[in-house]
Amino acid sequence: MLADRVARGDPAALGTLYDHYASTVLGISLKIIGDRAAAEDVLQETFWHVWQGAVTYQSQRGSFTSWLFRIARNLAIDACRRRSVRPQAITETADANPILDQMPDPDADVPEQAQSRLKARQVQNALKVLPREQRQVIEMAYFCGMTRQEIAEATGEALGTIHTRARLGLQKLREELERRVEFEF
Repeated sequence: MLADRVARGDPAALGTLYDHYASTVLGISLKIIGDRAAAEDVLQETFWHVWQGAVTYQSQRGSFTSWLFRIARNLAIDACRRRSVRPQAITETADANPILDQMPDPDADVPEQAQSRLKARQVQNALKVLPREQRQVIEMAYFCGMTRQEIAEATGEALGTIHTRARLGLQKLREELERRVEFEF
């Protein structure tokens, strides 16, 4: 079996594995991240993890390809989270005017923007109250755009478990937000 050969350190087996699954891993990563360069980084990191951790693969927990794709999805989600946390780089252009860039948009509805930011902060704080597993499912679904089936595959959990965590997490999130009187749906 190819997985066994990779676990024994056979570089040719890793090459065969890469040839068979690189395009799928790239597609998974690209779908989650949305940036080709970052997805290519995840592709390389995925196969590095497979090479380093093939001895930890357990066939009773699922197929080798499921394990491979789960690694790719988890790494892509991590990359997605890192990208959303990092500030975006400011690009300098010849006609850029730093003073104009600091001026507020005259067409912006300031009270609406303030209310929107307040609600976003309240949701972020309410998410912190959720158990880790429920928060993870909600973040993967709403912030990374993954389906529940994709979440189940990425986490290695049963689809029913993911449905339950999503339902319970959303219920707790709603209760937490309703507890905060100023939040309106």
